[in-house]
Amino acid sequence: MDLSGFHISWPLALAAVATIGYLLGRKNRPDANDAVRRSLLELKRAQSVALELEKITLTVRKSLSQHHSSVNKFKERVNRMSDLHQEIAWKELCREADEILKPTLQLAAQIAGAYDEIRQQSAKLMSFTEARTDSLTGIKNRRGLDDALHAQITLLARYEIPFAAAIFDIDKFKQVNDLHGHLHGDRVLQNLAKLMAENIRETDILARYGGEEFVVLMPETDLAGAGIFCERLREKVQQELKITISGGLAAASFEDNRESLFARADAALYEAKTAGRNRIYAHTGKESVPVEQESLQYS
Repeated sequence: MDLSGFHISWPLALAAVATIGYLLGRKNRPDANDAVRRSLLELKRAQSVALELEKITLTVRKSLSQHHSSVNKFKERVNRMSDLHQEIAWKELCREADEILKPTLQLAAQIAGAYDEIRQQSAKLMSFTEARTDSLTGIKNRRGLDDALHAQITLLARYEIPFAAAIFDIDKFKQVNDLHGHLHGDRVLQNLAKLMAENIRETDILARYGGEEFVVLMPETDLAGAGIFCERLREKVQQELKITISGGLAAASFEDNRESLFARADAALYEAKTAGRNRIYAHTGKESVPVEQESLQYS
């Protein structure tokens, strides 16, 4: 059957239904890679897909409504044209018109149901994302970070997938607010979040930890690799935003929970601040050391 009269083909309709099934069933799939990719970027993609599907189903709904109206007008014309001598023929035409209309009505009901389901799922996605998104910067907030961190710790325990965590802090941010005002300070936070989002990997997780602090979770990354990324990011921030940041990082161990991992990263951040700011320190599990030290051996 071809729905060309409705401005949509069966392949597109089937693709829409398949995508709906993907959105509804994805959260129940026991796949470790899905948990790794539970980032804000993925939620935004899902929202975009849901919104596009809303547009498709709304278009089909309107087309079906127009088709329904056309068939009814056809029936009315047939009825007006009928007379006693041609009653049987006209009744047969009316019967055929009814046969045309029935599957259209059935499809309209199915599309209407799909449209309502998509809207519900879209609303849930929006609600889920808003509750886990920082309103100023558009990245994950503390709640979103906690969800992502729980997933990473679970993956480490079950599948031995390593990850590292880094805490970044804007140096002398209070002076920025005091000298230029809080609106300027907000723009600095937004610009930093944007730059960081553009420079992390798709599987990395970025969140605003609070105030001027940001966190990056880096799946499948050891301490040395995380140090390289953090140092590159520090240099890029200094060059492009004309501010400086300090960072502390730690690699997760099997014994870690949220508090122990962040305690080490925070201790490394403190050392970076104490050492003069605008630098990255890593906690090896025993002590905090600067990542630019070439002879550094991570334990």
